[in-house]
Amino acid sequence: MIVTVASFKGGVGKTTTAIHLAAFLQGYAETLLIDADPNQSALAWASRGELPFVVVDQWQARELPTPHGHVVIDTQARPIADDLALLAASCDLLILPTTPDILALDALALMVQHLAGLPIAPYRILLTMIPPYPSRAGAEVRAMLTTTGLPLLEGGIRRYAVFQKAALAGTAVYDVKDPKAELGWQDYAAIGREILAYEPRIGN
Repeated sequence: MIVTVASFKGGVGKTTTAIHLAAFLQGYAETLLIDADPNQSALAWASRGELPFVVVDQWQARELPTPHGHVVIDTQARPIADDLALLAASCDLLILPTTPDILALDALALMVQHLAGLPIAPYRILLTMIPPYPSRAGAEVRAMLTTTGLPLLEGGIRRYAVFQKAALAGTAVYDVKDPKAELGWQDYAAIGREILAYEPRIGN
């Protein structure tokens, strides 16, 4: 299964999502994360510690001799139209992370508009960095996106500082000693289960 994480805006948790989806999928089959972002954020994350899966750039990926059970691709922010079309056509599922703020939602709307013009564009929207109670931003944005009929993942990723700690340590969030580590991991594990549940329907 090939899962591509893409966004028209930086700072929405794209690399964090790619890292943790790869960590989840590694529990089911050998998983490769391809860092196709010129910033190489995933490679930098991996270089600082130890992850349970292989991270390579897009050029190294072509030289790997054996196939992997799952592939997660972290892409550059704001891909051009041709690149977006290629991403959509060459993966099983696009994950579009967005934070519940107006600038991110504007970028999401633009990306969805581009995807609507493509013949093959299986995608799911993922709400990330959802602020804690008493903020209602996450619930309000979820309700708004639901009324539009856009394909939104049921789970969401809450805003926890432990994800920054994981990036600094070069590990998945579950390896960080922090009271919120397990909660952060469970958010991504729930998303991973949703993605695996979609797998039989992808391409239909």
